[in-house]
Amino acid sequence: MVLDGAMGSLIQEYKLEENDFRNEKLKDHPHPLKGNNDLLSITRPDIIKEIHRKYFVAGSDIIETNTFGGTSVAQGDYHLESWVYEINYQGAKIAREVADEFTAKEPHKPRFVAGAMGPTTKLSSMSQDANNPGFRSITFDELKVAFKEQVRGLIDGGADLILMETVTDTLNVKAALFAIQELFEETGNYVPLMVSGTITDASGRILTGQTTEAFLISVSHAPLLSIGLNCAMGASALRPYLQVLNEKSPFFVSAYPNAGLPNEFGKYDQTPEEMASQVEEYLKEGLVNIVGGCCGSTPAHIKLIAELTKKYKPRVLNPEVAAATTL
Repeated sequence: MVLDGAMGSLIQEYKLEENDFRNEKLKDHPHPLKGNNDLLSITRPDIIKEIHRKYFVAGSDIIETNTFGGTSVAQGDYHLESWVYEINYQGAKIAREVADEFTAKEPHKPRFVAGAMGPTTKLSSMSQDANNPGFRSITFDELKVAFKEQVRGLIDGGADLILMETVTDTLNVKAALFAIQELFEETGNYVPLMVSGTITDASGRILTGQTTEAFLISVSHAPLLSIGLNCAMGASALRPYLQVLNEKSPFFVSAYPNAGLPNEFGKYDQTPEEMASQVEEYLKEGLVNIVGGCCGSTPAHIKLIAELTKKYKPRVLNPEVAAATTL
């Protein structure tokens, strides 16, 4: 299955100004809103729909909702905590409309919507104050409440899947998983769950210090559809850690790396051809079931990756791992 690529990279091409992030209800909001891309699902849904369409045209099977920062924690930076449900509901709703539009045109190739949940701006398993190791900027219970509100909006808006992505702190995603399971039990409405972590340096660890295998073990209690890696250092750098997941994971494996590393101006220079050639190594080795792009990737990148997937078979689950998990 092919995921989409970056949302933020394409939004930047529209050269948006403060007024693009406001509507009638927000015209007098006293705080700046420019840069709050999640809000565009409400104030400029035409742009977000157009980006979703571009990725489906490029060959994506799954698009992610424009809700990466859709928690009250992240929206607190803009004093928009009360808008969280609406941001997620509308983000999922417009993605659903575009997915249904393409599925109707090509019933043999159904399109899906993944409700995107980012890591928030706070860590719960380590201090963000170098002078106070015991300090925590947020608690597990506070995260649980924030994630539950987000996922409720995503599901009500029509998301087929929930994707907890760019995980830098495993305790944060455990709070998300707890919140989601609680909501599932309350509503009786279950959707498949995907988790994707991000390796932050050449040590092969996420930001809070876990190795790839430790990260996998920490979330394996949940009934996941997939686990994988995204963002970080580019496709070639992720390969050894995908090999770990391929060997150890009882779930499907996903990968959607950045288009290389950003340059001194914050731009990504890796061409679609360069990125596709690196991703092809995943496909040759049978490491992944779901593949796409993260920061810096565009419909042109996804188009080449989607074409490559037609040449290879997806990853086959390690039967020994599956047997051990069943036991």
